[in-house]
Order: sequence, then structure tokens, then C-alpha cells
Amino acid sequence: MKSTAPVVRSSLFSLALGLTALFANAQTPPATPPAASPAPAVAPKTSTTAPAAKPPVAAPAPALDLGDSSSSTLTTKAWGALLAKNYPAVLGYTNKCIELYKDQALKMQAGLKEKAPKESANQYWALNDVGTCYFIQGKALDDQGDKKGAIAAYKTLADTLSFAQCWDTKGWFWSPADGARKRLAELQFDAAQ
Repeated sequence: MKSTAPVVRSSLFSLALGLTALFANAQTPPATPPAASPAPAVAPKTSTTAPAAKPPVAAPAPALDLGDSSSSTLTTKAWGALLAKNYPAVLGYTNKCIELYKDQALKMQAGLKEKAPKESANQYWALNDVGTCYFIQGKALDDQGDKKGAIAAYKTLADTLSFAQCWDTKGWFWSPADGARKRLAELQFDAAQ
């Protein structure tokens, strides 16, 4: 059986060279200005109103690497983005985790009367990860000065996912809802001043 690897590598290399040339040409102004077109024989009519300015086009948000889209992957990536202060990525990862797993998290919360014991806490993966994502989201919004958004995220966590737990790499679970309640009280106190 004949290998197609050299053909694929060659095609990818050609594509990469083509893209490099395309981006290089798009970002580099021409070396010489284009030749001016000859003046028309009759002067065109000029308008007394300036043409409307085109609004700037916003650059598309960078695509996120969602990995396998599991709740633990999205939560881990959200933590990493928070540490890097990449707030658009934080919101992208947390929103995706919440979108995919919130219903399951709410079912798990409803099945509990208190936080699960350490031995069985991992069985409540959706609850733990979605709750942690609300905490991360609140922290990111808070860091950016969006106190109203932070309050909303912390309040959702404290009110609807209060039994969520987050594993600390030092060897224990902690409660994102407890952290959210503490920060929520501080934010609400500051808002009342």
C-alpha cells in the first residue's frame, strides 16, 4: 500500500506558504503607490454632504479549544484562562459548560439535602463543575469591574447550586457557593455605600 503522507505534507506546506504570502501581502503596503488614473475630461459633480463613515468591523472572537467538551475539561480551561486574565476565554468556557451541563447540575442539586461527603463528591460532577464555572465567571466579571454581572453569577451559584464542590489540588474539596456568598456580601455592602 502506497503512503500518502508525503503528498499530504506537501499539500499542507503549500497551503501554509500560500497563507503566509496572503497575510504578508494583506498587511504590507505596496512598495510604490499605484499610478494615478488620468483626470476625467469633465469634472464630476461633488456632493455637499460627506459620505457616511462605515462602522468599524469588529474582529471575530478567537475560537476556543473546547477539547472533548466535558464539564471537567471546560472548567479546567476556564481556570487556566482566569489565571492568564484571558477574560473572553473565561466567559466562553464557563458559558459553554453552563449551557451543556446546567440541567444535569440542577437535577443533581435537587437530589441532595446537603453537600455530598468527600468519598462520593465526584459522583456529582455536573453540579461541581457548573457551580465552579459560575464562581470562575463571577471572579472574572469582578476582576473586570462588572460588579452587576459578578453579583448575578455569584447569586445564581449561591441560590441554585449551593452543594457544588471544587477539588483543590492540595487534597480537599471546597465550596464555591461559600466563596460566592462571601464575595456577594462584600459587593452588596460596597453597592450600598
